[in-house]
Amino acid sequence: MPKNDPRVSAALAWLKKHSSRSAREGMLRYAIPNEHALGVRMGDIQKLGRQLGRDHALAQALWKTGVYEARMLCAYVDEPERVTAAQMDAWARDIDNWAICDTLCFALWVRTPHAYGKIRQWATHRDEFVKRAAFALLASVALKDPEASDAQFRRCLRLVEKAADDERNFVKKAVNWALRGVGERNPALHADAVKLASKLAALPDPAPRWIGKDALRQLGTAAVKRRLAKKSAA
Repeated sequence: MPKNDPRVSAALAWLKKHSSRSAREGMLRYAIPNEHALGVRMGDIQKLGRQLGRDHALAQALWKTGVYEARMLCAYVDEPERVTAAQMDAWARDIDNWAICDTLCFALWVRTPHAYGKIRQWATHRDEFVKRAAFALLASVALKDPEASDAQFRRCLRLVEKAADDERNFVKKAVNWALRGVGERNPALHADAVKLASKLAALPDPAPRWIGKDALRQLGTAAVKRRLAKKSAA
């Protein structure tokens, strides 16, 4: 792709046209830095993604702009089958907020063949958002990969347990999300997740105790029990 590809310029112009000061200022309420943001609603970003279609080279060029909305757009434009492990590492190192992290995991990386490898690799990473990506990706895989085995998720629960003592807010919340996601996958994994959550809830340190108690509360809701009952019946 040429360095100054007109599609990148056109995408940025479209995003600017659909931006607003109120949306940009509102990002701070959700702990999303807005220094490199235009202020575009998520629905509009997704709309542009549908208009552009999947294009690996275009996604690479959009990422290099450093613009928040352009990077969010990459999750809907890149081609999962062409995403490389090295690219995932490079992009993960660039992430500075939870929104891009979670969107990449949920809309793009979960569909790549590297998902499980990156969960294992990133689960012990020192960088806050790379480590968050491991568990946001685990939560995404638990929801979206029908072919994954229970054994794979049981191995991942060991990663959850090891990371549960990380006090950093964005890591802690992703670890909790992953634990709940695995627990909602089927009745057998629900039992495993509840067992781990109970163990964490009994610990004296605040991070694992919060993760465990919140997971127990969520996994014990009537809605979760109904979904699991339907899966068991099926």
